[in-house]
Amino acid sequence: MRHRVAGRHLKRSTGHRRALFRNLVTELFRHDQIRTTEAKAKAIQAQAEKLVSVAKRNDLAARRHVAEVLTDETVTKRLMDEVAPRFAGRPGGYTRLVHLGQRLGDGAPMVLLALVEKSS
Repeated sequence: MRHRVAGRHLKRSTGHRRALFRNLVTELFRHDQIRTTEAKAKAIQAQAEKLVSVAKRNDLAARRHVAEVLTDETVTKRLMDEVAPRFAGRPGGYTRLVHLGQRLGDGAPMVLLALVEKSS
């Protein structure tokens, strides 16, 4: 039984999974989109949306919270100064999944996880 077992484990140890999620979220905010498997994208989508919501507060505590998760200081600055203000009037739903088909090697379903609004 899976009672009270939240989140997706992706057959990885805790440290490996945490590092994977941090790296994927960092690259999402660096490039505004990433191409990955559906399972990984769904696993980090909620974390990415929560980080945008925190970054929208734009205070010191929010900046420190975002910096704890992201692995690059320049990406933290970009999220706080460029990405979060784009979503100021939006109450949620900052990311979208676009299905791309199956990967040739193993048939894994691939998706494009992208931020909804493009920068101008």
